[in-house]
This record gives sequence, C-alpha cells and structure tokens, in this order.
Amino acid sequence: MIRVILAEDQQMLRGALTSLLAFEPDIQVIAEVADGQKAWEVIQREVPDVCILDIEMPYLTGLELAEKIKSAHLPCKVMIVTTFARPGYLQKAMDCDVFGYLLKDEPIDYLIEAIRKVNNGDKVVSRDLAATLFMKELNPLNEREIAVLQLVKEGCTTNEISKKLYLTKGTIRNYLSTSIQKLEVKSRQQAVNIASDKGWI
Repeated sequence: MIRVILAEDQQMLRGALTSLLAFEPDIQVIAEVADGQKAWEVIQREVPDVCILDIEMPYLTGLELAEKIKSAHLPCKVMIVTTFARPGYLQKAMDCDVFGYLLKDEPIDYLIEAIRKVNNGDKVVSRDLAATLFMKELNPLNEREIAVLQLVKEGCTTNEISKKLYLTKGTIRNYLSTSIQKLEVKSRQQAVNIASDKGWI
C-alpha cells in the first residue's frame, strides 16, 4: 500500500483528488491538509511514502517543504503539483530532490500512474515541462552571456551592446569570449548560431 499525504490549499481540488485516489486499491491517502505547516507536522509524525504538495500554500510552500524533508533525511518521496510552468520553480524542485513535478491540468490517470512510479523511485515530470528542464540542464550560458549573444544576434556592435547593458566594452568582450569557449566554437557568430538553434536566445 502506498501511503500518501495530500497538501493543497484549494478545498474543492483537495477533496476531489482524495476521492479519486480512494478508488485505487494500492493507494491510501492517510491525510489531507490545507497548508504547509500542517503538512510538515503530519509528514514528521506519519512519514508517508509519497507527499503530494501544492507549490503555493500558506505558511510553507511545497518547495520549502521539500527542502525540510530533504534536510531531515526523511524517506518520503515528494511530488509537486502546480499551475506554474516556470523553469525556475522546476529547477529548484530538482535541486530539492523532488521525484515528481506535475501540472494540475494533467489527467487523473497520469497523476495516479506518477504516484506509483515515484513510489518506485522513478522521476516524473509533466511532458510539457520535460523539454524545459532538459534545455535548462544543457544550457551552459549564464544570463549575461545570453543577453549579450541575443544582442549580437540582433546585429548590435560591441559598442552598442555596451550602452544597452550598461557594461564596459571589455566586459562585453569577456562575456563573448566565455560564450565562445563554453560552446566550443571559434567566433561570436558561431556562438550565436548554436545558441539560437538550441533555443537559448
């Protein structure tokens, strides 16, 4: 039996999910709570197999809870459910060793199967987010390097980029140099072409 805690501040959604999961013979919702603090209290007391956490909740967010679970070395596996398809949230969730990151508009069958996979130690990310995470992991460029390459792509000179970003021309050249090294190319135009093809700029 997979013992699950459900933390979701929207009462209607929480009730609906609890009712639907009750039909599954191998899943038991041992607690449903409306905020992060109550979730943390239950998690420490019950140590469920899987914690399904909304990302935005009162007192403690799903990500803050995930950090607490990780820091406390609890064996619970965390699944984040959210309406937010933000790469930053997703990357932070992965940094907290979250096993599942699902959008709330996924079909219930997808959620149920994800619970089983997560319980077995597999990672599950909503299909619409998987490509975002993959690109995030592969992109070696930082935000400044991306900004500089974007302006090169738009045809700006080093002098123009310097004025637009309020940086010295030497700093701009340094960002271009590191971009060229990271992308293992020989010129700024080749760097622009690769970054553009991969959707980074």
